[in-house]
Amino acid sequence: MSAPSVHAVHENPAWWPPFQAAFDAEGVPVEQWLLTGGETVDLGVPPPDGVFWSRMSASSHTRGHTRSIAHTRAVLRWLEGHGRRVVNGSAVLELEVSKVAQDAALRAAGVETPRTVVAFDRQQVLDGAKALVADGVPSVVTKHNQGGKGLGVQRFDDLGALERHLASDAWVEPVDGVALVQEYVQPAEAFVTRAEFVGGRFLYALAASTAQGFELCPADACALDGGPLFRLREGHVPPRLERYLAFLADAGVEIAGIEYVETADGRVVTYDVNTNTNYNPDVEAVAPASGPREIARYLGSLL
Repeated sequence: MSAPSVHAVHENPAWWPPFQAAFDAEGVPVEQWLLTGGETVDLGVPPPDGVFWSRMSASSHTRGHTRSIAHTRAVLRWLEGHGRRVVNGSAVLELEVSKVAQDAALRAAGVETPRTVVAFDRQQVLDGAKALVADGVPSVVTKHNQGGKGLGVQRFDDLGALERHLASDAWVEPVDGVALVQEYVQPAEAFVTRAEFVGGRFLYALAASTAQGFELCPADACALDGGPLFRLREGHVPPRLERYLAFLADAGVEIAGIEYVETADGRVVTYDVNTNTNYNPDVEAVAPASGPREIARYLGSLL
């Protein structure tokens, strides 16, 4: 019988090389489970031994893997039903694929989030924006409930521009039919912050420039032209660190990046939780700890 291994449940091989290198460096055995919707699951057959790490992405449908999330739901329930150790299990998957679920969980943990209206068609998006503007919100942002990579994220400073956008082919329907209209939170400086966590421990924070928009995937495979988007916030500690740690513990999230905005008037507004977090190589080169190496060590310890 082979020794137990870490099994990485995901769907995008392009994001995998930094993790493979980290597991190799730490001497931790790892196997990829690529869930792209084509494999069957026999619920009566026990899974292999080992530790299972789910890093399924909410943006999987953008790579042609429209069934991957449903497939992962079934696989994680199967693993948990047989008592296997699952990191970022079935409950965490539901946070990954729903910003509504993230918002509710963050609010319950006492974390401030943007004012948000949930909409189910184009007219409701416009109506939601009108309601926010009427209540004093100067600019709004649209986004997809099942997002990742900044899907559907656009800023609108006037309702006319939003109305024209909604009437055009530029509007992209959310894959789950759920859109969000949020207040645009103006940062004190032109960046947002992402705090990285592994195993209930804060690793480091990075700044992500918003100068080129909101497509802020930090992985090397997501690199855009126009210069570096990410830099280490050396010595920065999230102002809401204790609340973030409590939120992660209560939600059962063991590996994640949490994104927030620090505003000119002193607010700290949290807007996203990434449970399939990727790491930027430029930041990793100068960070006090390596995200992939810390993951490999943490999962290796669970073996």
